[in-house]
Amino acid sequence: MTNPFENPDVSYLALINDEGQYSLWPAWAEIPGGWTVAFGEDSRQACLEYIETNWTDMRPNSLIRAMGE
Repeated sequence: MTNPFENPDVSYLALINDEGQYSLWPAWAEIPGGWTVAFGEDSRQACLEYIETNWTDMRPNSLIRAMGE
């Protein structure tokens, strides 16, 4: 069985959680609790590009708030 996160032939979503963290997710799979669609349904590459462009600070939102930024 192949990894569903590496199949270039299916559609994907870019998900985001309350901490501002992103995840690449196969469009056919149920979205896990605590996550919402930020981008897609689109190609794997398009979703990865969206995540790379928008997830510029790897710190979780709670840490950013705690640091007073």
